[in-house]
Amino acid sequence: MRIIAAAGLLASLVVSGIMASQSARADILPVPPFKGNDTGGIIAYSMATQTDARQVAVDHCARYGKVVKFLAVQAYEGGYISFSCRWVPYGAADRPIRTLY
Repeated sequence: MRIIAAAGLLASLVVSGIMASQSARADILPVPPFKGNDTGGIIAYSMATQTDARQVAVDHCARYGKVVKFLAVQAYEGGYISFSCRWVPYGAADRPIRTLY
């Protein structure tokens, strides 16, 4: 019993030593300039200065038959523009139109 406990302790020390010696790398996966789903998304501020962020968000939400509502803007390098996709309000005649250009 003591041998098993000692082996388990030794294994946990080796694993924790390996993990402690490795540096944390948050920059391994690149962050895309635009990311979204059917509930909303984010647009990188650097992309918004180069393209029409409103039209990107409108086209994205129109794919799901929804309209866009902008939530927040972080107007600095590394910031994001966030938006949500909402259902078409009552009384609207048709679904949103997606531009194809």
